[in-house]
Amino acid sequence: MTSSPPALFDRRLLRQRRNRAAHSLHEYDFLLQRAIDDLLDRVESISRDFPRALVLGGGGAVGRALKDRPVAAAKIGALIETDFAERLAIDACVDEEALPFADESFDLVLAPLSLHWANDLPGALIQINRALKSDGFFASAVIGGASLKELRQSLMAAESELYDGVAARVSPFADTMDMAGLLQRAGFAMPVTDVDRVTVRYGNAFVLMRDLRKMGETSVLADRPRTPRGKTFFVRMAEIYSERFADPDRKIRASFEIIHAGGWAPHPDQPRPKRPGSATVRLADALGVTEKSAGEKAGR
Repeated sequence: MTSSPPALFDRRLLRQRRNRAAHSLHEYDFLLQRAIDDLLDRVESISRDFPRALVLGGGGAVGRALKDRPVAAAKIGALIETDFAERLAIDACVDEEALPFADESFDLVLAPLSLHWANDLPGALIQINRALKSDGFFASAVIGGASLKELRQSLMAAESELYDGVAARVSPFADTMDMAGLLQRAGFAMPVTDVDRVTVRYGNAFVLMRDLRKMGETSVLADRPRTPRGKTFFVRMAEIYSERFADPDRKIRASFEIIHAGGWAPHPDQPRPKRPGSATVRLADALGVTEKSAGEKAGR
């Protein structure tokens, strides 16, 4: 019997911090709103309706956004909005890693900025696929691996300068290749991923960290340092951040990466890739170029 790998994230701490941020999230949810706008753009681009839709995460923000998106709202029938944190749940408190829904329950599943905290992301995606009806659509937005790279580097530099050794203080996240592979493994048809890169400017690193707390997006690594660093450490970190990542007006830059990943629950009528060797048109003809032998160089 194989044992499960150790958990990367402390989900209990995540729930506590998300609940704590519930009262302020709407004031600091610019990334969430950006992600939801993109998800609803995708819904609007599809020429079909979704009688039953499930939202995993977002704290009710999808329902609020639909009030100003009549095209998307007209496509969505019954909307069930869930969240992992009790204070943010609208219809039900749901763990993305243990969905309580029957197979083939929904025509649409949206996951705005929630799945990047899953310890078992492959398992969560498989469950989402099962919860979709045949030819149902899934669209998600997750925080990508290049997010907060400036903060990560500044924390490591300050810690290595002041102490012996460094500890991980910013959570690692998936990249586009990871998400594309996971969608395929989970059985989604026609998987698609793309990236939205955002640079936000702050007065200093302390304002950035305050915003992360208010968003409920601070690190919840299971293997996090249990002894907090003192004021000297964070002051030095902020100094390094300003030295390395400030613009001429002294405001610092913070990079965020939102990975959009989605696909369809399989259906017999969906397009399928052709068999290898079944093409009837040569690639050179399709591209309008002259075919060269392997040892021949193309002219300049």
